[in-house]
Amino acid sequence: MRRRSQVAVVCAGVILLTGCAGAAGERTAADGRGQSPTHASSDVRGPDRDDRDDQGDRRGLPPVVDHVRTRDRVVFLTYDDGAERDPRFVGLVRERRLPVSMFLTDSVVGPGYGHFARLRAVGASIQNHTLDHSALRGLPYAGQRAEICGQQHKLRSRFGIRPRLFRPPYGAYDTTTLRAAADCGIRAVVLSRASLGPDGALTYTRGKPGLRPGDVISVPSGEIASLTLTERTERLLREIEGRGLRVGRLEDYL
Repeated sequence: MRRRSQVAVVCAGVILLTGCAGAAGERTAADGRGQSPTHASSDVRGPDRDDRDDQGDRRGLPPVVDHVRTRDRVVFLTYDDGAERDPRFVGLVRERRLPVSMFLTDSVVGPGYGHFARLRAVGASIQNHTLDHSALRGLPYAGQRAEICGQQHKLRSRFGIRPRLFRPPYGAYDTTTLRAAADCGIRAVVLSRASLGPDGALTYTRGKPGLRPGDVISVPSGEIASLTLTERTERLLREIEGRGLRVGRLEDYL
């Protein structure tokens, strides 16, 4: 019996160190609507092919996800950069109780942090998208760490928080990015399976077109659009609801 207990402890330690997606496990936090996520795990994506030789020793590195395996009929709304500061969007998030995730870049947000403080006050979460929106892949460790940790410090000084999620600009990352992210306190690197265009249409990075439960949706900013951020989000919400889905809080599933 004692030997069996020791083996169980060792196995649990391996799961924690590897960040195993299959053990992303059983959630206890509510998803913002009075329900608990059920046995969700993440689709883990490794660095690009020429970095995969490093994946034999991935212990301690955060998983890279663009989709969460879950039985809940939820998708996740994530917004990039912080260039668009539509005041009506704050009202939409408040009225619909949308658990959106805002991935902010300091050089893009500029003096607009007050807008995101209002969004946070109505339920949005604030996450990391680097200091200067640099493409990280191929940069040395020190440069990548400065971009990620630097924004961690900025967000902590602005909001008193330490984000757990990180999105690399342009979706470009390598194993060095994962190491730097882990050292900055990041628990997961978030990409997206679907992206909302300036015309309000969705495009997909992989798989068959069409939203499915667990998809991470990215809403980029800074593109010339005929629709406001609020209008694009409202159109997206109609599509989500038309498929019998709802918006979940990403942090509860990772």
